[in-house]
Amino acid sequence: MTNLPQQRWLSVLQNLGTLVLLTIALPFNLIFVLTALMGNAIVRFRMQQPLPTAAKTILLTGGKMTKALQLARSFHAAGHRVVLVETEKYWLSGHRFSRAIDRFYTIPTPQKDPQKYTQALLAIVQQEQVDIFIPVSSPIASWYDSLAKPALSQHCEVFHFDGDVTKILDDKFAFSEQARAIGLLTPKTFIITDPQQIINFDFSNDDCQYILKSISYSSVHRLDMTKLPLNSQAETVNHVQNLPICPEQPWIMQEFITGQEYCTHSTVRNGTVQLYCCAKSSAFQVNYEHVDNPQILQWVTQFVKSLNLTGQISFDLIQRADGTIFAIECNPRTHSAITMFYNHPGVADAYLSQEPLPDAPLQPLPSSKPTYWLYHEIWRLNEVRSFAQLQTWWKTVSQGKDALFALDDPLPFLTVPHWQIFLLLLDNLRKLKGWIRIDFNIGKLVEFGGD
Repeated sequence: MTNLPQQRWLSVLQNLGTLVLLTIALPFNLIFVLTALMGNAIVRFRMQQPLPTAAKTILLTGGKMTKALQLARSFHAAGHRVVLVETEKYWLSGHRFSRAIDRFYTIPTPQKDPQKYTQALLAIVQQEQVDIFIPVSSPIASWYDSLAKPALSQHCEVFHFDGDVTKILDDKFAFSEQARAIGLLTPKTFIITDPQQIINFDFSNDDCQYILKSISYSSVHRLDMTKLPLNSQAETVNHVQNLPICPEQPWIMQEFITGQEYCTHSTVRNGTVQLYCCAKSSAFQVNYEHVDNPQILQWVTQFVKSLNLTGQISFDLIQRADGTIFAIECNPRTHSAITMFYNHPGVADAYLSQEPLPDAPLQPLPSSKPTYWLYHEIWRLNEVRSFAQLQTWWKTVSQGKDALFALDDPLPFLTVPHWQIFLLLLDNLRKLKGWIRIDFNIGKLVEFGGD
């Protein structure tokens, strides 16, 4: 052990330190959750549960992520049966202990063997007599869920895009071109397959700056907002040559636009937005408060109608000071902002109804509180440097709602940090691996080379 490189020792300390902190928090969390469970037992004993009508069996993927838990709770509350799925690495999902989950399965990682992934999903669909498959995809899995669609569609409805549509939506350059083709605004975007293209680019002809983005998902590089050009040509060259840009892994260089960033989630059927929410955004967003912005809703509505889309779609947009809306990128999957629908009774209908809802699109209720993740907020106390910052922090916690906690389903609030994340940390400690960040929202450790 004494010959371990310094980085490995730092990884050991990082994992051990975090495990100690979670252990200290465990008794407080345990008392809180046990109290909620006892209260629920009394309430359920006194209340007669309504019998579900036209109940369906719904298969959800993404079992480690809060957005899957939120959808499961919404379907369960409407009387439907939920089967939850995750890849084998995340067998330890804390959401499997939710009362909204009837069955939990693990399946192979899709990028390792797409055929086995499809076969595993198909076996579950047949065994559980699934009526509708709703992928809650990770960024990597969206494409593989589209590949599985033809086989699964023979046995159930698949609420997801066809492969050719997903390929466009998930490609930052192709999406930009598609949006421009239907008259919608996006920043100037160039496809980059070699760092030399950036080095040779004549930035002097532009009065704007640019940022670089990997077209394929990168949990690390997606947070890099370095603006080009840098102060000198040498700095620019050094920066871009350290990025994994190649013809097999193309990037985009996109115009940097100053303004307010927003993220949206839309559940759409036959080109109609059935359910929609919008929140202010940032590079790493784990706080969601619904914003009424008619211009953004109009942008989203026009885009999904033009392609006659059916599925779940999320957009990152930016609004300049003059009110102009630009779409930065699109993600053909569920957005974590859907946690704002925690108290909305119409979510299930928005997904399952074959006809447009009369009051579509559904939006978070006026009584909906902003959502957050308590363990993220506790971690952020390290960043508090003034009384004003402490007041802001307290306002977030006291006036919002923890996305994991539900009074009638409290166990995930305990099992995600103290089972799911705890075991992932133990595994990293065993492997002498570090991590960049813990993401309680998507239920994983963000690592270099991770999923």
